Order: sequence, then C-alpha cells, then structure tokens
Amino acid sequence: MRPFFRLVILGGLCWTAAQPAALAQAPSEEDELAQVYGDKTTVSIATGAAQSLRRAPAVATVITAQDIAMMGATDLDQVLATVPGIHVGRNNQGYNPLYIVRGIYSEFNAQTLVLYNGVPMTTMFIGNRGTIWAGMPVANIARIEVIRGPGSALYGADAYAGVINIVTKGPADTEGLELGLRAGSFASRDAWLQYGGELGPLAVAAYLRAGRTDGFKELVQADAQTGLDGLFGTNASLAPGPVNTGHDAVDAHVEGNYGKLRLRAGYTLRDEVGTGAGAGGALDPVGKGRNQRWNASVSLSEVALAPQLLLNLNASYFQLINQFTKPLQVFPPGSFGGSFPQGMFGAPNTWERQTRVAAVLAYTGWAGHQVRLGVGHDDLDMYRTQEFKNFTIIDSGPAMGLPMPLPGGQLVEFAVDKSFATPQRRRVSYAYVQDEWSVAQDWTLTAGVRRDNYSDFGATTNPRLALVWDASLDLTVKLLIGRAFRAPSFSEEYSINNPVIRGNPLLKPERISTAEASISWQLGAATHLQASAFRYTMTDIIRAASIGGGTSEYTNLGTQRGHGFELELVVDVARNLRLAGHYAYQRAVDESTDHDAGYAPHQMAFVRADWHFDKGWALSGQVKRVAGRMRAAGDARPPVPDYTSADLTLRTSLRQSGWDLAVSARNLFNADVREPSLASTGVPYDLPMAGRSVDVQLVYRF
Repeated sequence: MRPFFRLVILGGLCWTAAQPAALAQAPSEEDELAQVYGDKTTVSIATGAAQSLRRAPAVATVITAQDIAMMGATDLDQVLATVPGIHVGRNNQGYNPLYIVRGIYSEFNAQTLVLYNGVPMTTMFIGNRGTIWAGMPVANIARIEVIRGPGSALYGADAYAGVINIVTKGPADTEGLELGLRAGSFASRDAWLQYGGELGPLAVAAYLRAGRTDGFKELVQADAQTGLDGLFGTNASLAPGPVNTGHDAVDAHVEGNYGKLRLRAGYTLRDEVGTGAGAGGALDPVGKGRNQRWNASVSLSEVALAPQLLLNLNASYFQLINQFTKPLQVFPPGSFGGSFPQGMFGAPNTWERQTRVAAVLAYTGWAGHQVRLGVGHDDLDMYRTQEFKNFTIIDSGPAMGLPMPLPGGQLVEFAVDKSFATPQRRRVSYAYVQDEWSVAQDWTLTAGVRRDNYSDFGATTNPRLALVWDASLDLTVKLLIGRAFRAPSFSEEYSINNPVIRGNPLLKPERISTAEASISWQLGAATHLQASAFRYTMTDIIRAASIGGGTSEYTNLGTQRGHGFELELVVDVARNLRLAGHYAYQRAVDESTDHDAGYAPHQMAFVRADWHFDKGWALSGQVKRVAGRMRAAGDARPPVPDYTSADLTLRTSLRQSGWDLAVSARNLFNADVREPSLASTGVPYDLPMAGRSVDVQLVYRF
C-alpha cells in the first residue's frame, strides 16, 4: 500500500474515533483552541507593528510554539516545510537548507530573508545563512512569522521571495524552570534548560542547549569523481558511499526586559559539521566545519515623544566565524589521473561582523492614518579571510581551469591577495515611510517605499501597495503589489584567483516585481479558507556567464517569470479534532531559454490532523506530497522523482508528575526522498534525504 493512502486511512481512523466526542460549539471554544495552538491571530512582520493576521497587508502565516509542539518538530526546517508555498530543499555543500518560496530557486537561496528577533541572519560572503548551518532547534522559539512575497519596502535587501522572522521565547513564554531531554535515530541526543521569571523589576529568560548527532547516512550512488574516473580511466571515487551530515551543537540565549528596554544576547556553535555530499560534488568523509555566531541586540520601544508620536530604537551586533577545522577533501586520493595521491584539499575561512542601528517614528495623530518613518545604518564587514589548499588552478593554455598539485602535495596557507577573496566592507544607509490609510469604512490602503544606499553598488528604491477590504464580517480581500531586491554577495562581487569563475564588482542587485491577490473566508465558526494567487517577474538575475577561454564571470543576465496560487483550509471538526491542509501550485519560466526554471516543485499538497483523544493525550499526523520538479535548460536528466512523506507524533502531558512525553516518527513509511542536485555539482542521482527516524522527548517543568 502506498504511503499516501496509509496516512489517509490513519486520518480516517482518527476522525472516526473522535466522532463520539464531537460537541456543539461552546462559548469558550475559541479560548480553548488558543491554548492548544497559541496566538495565531496577530502578526508583526507585515508592517513592523502587531496587527490582525486577517487584515495584515501581506500573505502571511504564523506558527506558534504550541503548533510546533503538536507537529513534533525538532528543527526549524521541519516547521517551515509545513508552510503553504514553501519547500525546504538542500544543496550538496553540507546539506544546507534552501527555503524555496513560491518556486524561486537558487543554489544558495539568497532570495529568502531570515530574521532572528528581527535581525537579519544573512552572511555577506555567500548572501544566505552561511556555508555551515547544521540546523536550528525549536525548543526556544515562541513563534515564527512568514510572509510570502516581497518585503524590501520594509526590510531592505534579500526580502525578495519572502521573509521569515524567528521570535525566541521571552520571560512571559516560559514560567519557571524547564528541563528537556531528547534521543533518537542517527545517534542524536539533546539536552536543554529554559528559565523565565522575574528578578525584582527585571523580567528575564534564559536558554542553554547542547546536542550532537551522527547524521543520516543515505547512499550517494555516483558523484563528481565518478565522472572524472570515466575521463581519466581511474577508480578513485568513494561512491557508492554515505553522505556526511553529523555535527555537535551548543545554543545559548538570554533576554532581559526592564520596562520598555529589552536586551538580548546569544551564542551558537556548530562543530564537527559534515560536508553533506561534498563541497566539490565528490564524497568527503574527512572535512569538518565549525561555525560560531555571537549576537546581541538592544531595543527601546514606544517612547512617547508627544501625544500620538512614539519612538522605537534598535541596535544589534552579529559576529560570525566560519572555519573548516579539518580541510575539505574536494576530491579523493587518486583524483585527476593520480595527480593527487593524498587527495585534493582546501579550506576557505571567513570572519564577519555586522552592526546595525535603526530608529522608527510612529505617528497616529492624523485621522485615519498610521504613519511609520524609519531610518537606519548597517556596517557589514567581512574583516578577515584565510585559505589553505594543496593545489593551484591552471590559468592559461589548453588545461586552463584544471587543478595542479603543489610540490609534495602539502597544505599551504596562501597570502590573502592570492586566496579566494580579500576582506571587504559594505555600508548601507536607508530610510523608509509607510502609511496605513483607512480610505473608507472597511477599506485600508497600506503604502510604503524604502530607499537603500549601498557603498559598493549604489542606491535602490522599492515601493509597495496593499489594499485590504473587509467585505463582510467573514470575508477579507487583499490586493498587493510590490518590488524587492537581492544584493550581490561578496563572493559574486569580489571572488579572485579563480580562472573558472570571477567576481564582478560592477554587479547590480537582482530585482523582482510581484502582484498578489488573496481572499480569507471564515465559513462559520469552525472552518477557515484562504486562497492566494501571485505573478512575478525577476530581472537582472545574477548568473555566471562565459567570457571566453574557459572562464566565466558573474553578471546580471536574464529574466524569469512565474505565477501560481495557494489554497489553505482549516476545519475544527470537533473541540478535540482539527484538520488543516493546503495545496500550492507554481510555474516559472526562464525567459532566456523559454524553458522551465527548474528544480522547484510545481505542486505541493499537505494535510495534518491533530486529535486530542483523551485528557492530556494528543496524536498528530501529517502527510506532504511534492511533485513536478523539472530540470533547468541544458540538464538532460529526467525530472526529479516525486515523493510522499508522512510524520506521526504522540504526546502526553503528565501534569501530576511535571513531565511531558512525546514520541515522533518522521518519514514514517520510509519514502525515498531526494532533493535535486545541480548538473554542475556532478551528483547525477540527486541528494538522498533521511529515511524513517524516531525520537523520544521528555520535558520536566519545575
């Protein structure tokens, strides 16, 4: 029996078993659901201030801590995979996640902005969350807010396909002391402590977690070295062989609130991080990475300067060290016809620090208007680079682009000006204005524009308009248009000493223009339906283009057009049973080839059932179908296989003893899940994902 039908049968059994418990709607039912699923009715990310999710000028989704617990998720990726219109893919380098929103795909996923308590997590070198990621745990997450569509009018760079804001638990979210333990498949284990309380006038929250995993070991059948073996007549490839996805982890976070003043600080360590399917597309059981992140922020909120005039101040600091403590084995021993008897190794390391300051004035003294004026400055500094390797690249002649071993095959630290990139610094100043105008009864027009001035590529201006109409008490209609941009990364602008591909300091930002329409319909007290449709045009896409002699250079090249829709349905069948599902469709075409843009799913379907079948007991099951992943132009491989995966979580709250217990099974029926590899990586049969896994979690609240 196919996995999809198995879960359908399971959902049917849940429904049938719950029917005797179905009761008439009670006055307190909405409050009871809020306790189970948390506050999903408000969102802050759409305008910068809390407002009704239904009336927010964006297509938005809110996931609460209660939601996360019900689905049994242990990592951010598992949560985001349940959001309509989002697919969580992977790239081969460390199996880093790609948060693909509405089909906008790229190798490093720089087009999706991820915020941590409102502060960008973007690293300057690649333009995404970094080349060493290794997951984000969810125990300390209070809520996740997601908007699908452009957000540069408010958030600036990289708020292109969508924006994800992760909000950590504050003093009000954790009462007293909590101890958590988890163990599961792949030799995974975690332990954490959380505390929330008051120390006199100071409200505090703290979180500390340590964990490790060996990672899943799914087999790669052939890799880039397999192709080289065919070319050179060698047998050096390690394929078939397992991917390398293990890591050690430490997470710490502390927050203090004193009146309107909030201080946050955190530290994240990912150590002994495996290289996935290999940085060069060849299996690497040797290389290990380390990523250290420090963050601190201070905010002063809603300081009254005058009647109906409020001031908000924010400042943040972020430091990142990205190192390969055991150099990457780019290709195995015996590669390139035996030229590298010990293997080809490299270790590109980067150090970054980012300082951001911002001020926002909110004025409500103009009848029918809520005006926000914001200014800010970012100092983004990749202050150190370092490269070790045991090879150079031939930069002329018929063998141009091929690696040549250094004498003796020894690993050598190259001078900075001979390495992959030199230190770079970017300064950004910006200002924006936004007005929420009640143009008539039940009609609100949100208009905003932001101008960013970059020290390296100049200025960019990005507007948006959103018209929200409350057609009735149960029906809301939204019409949205906006423009956004993605800033070139330092690697795209300043890569050097690589004759295969060069950086281009003359790059302009990528641009996207999007139009959206959305309907939110409350079909009675127990059923909610939302439908959204979108169309976008991407221009000035940053791609590598040949400049002759076997060399490519990053340039602004090409246009992509896409369209699609999303349908969402939530039904409270009974007070103890909720069904939720969504379906998303998208299609994107690369205008330069008139071919499918490739790699992102054309269709995704998701169904989830949450059943509270006894006092303190709950069962949650979910199934996701991913289909229609085509190849890009020039990639002759067949389409990426479709798949259906299912997860199941059983949890109970043993209130008398203080313990909560949860048992979760992911990919319950062991589906063959694969994420697409790019043709350039040399991994022909795509990236295998984890099979069935089980974990058990215990939480004790003192």
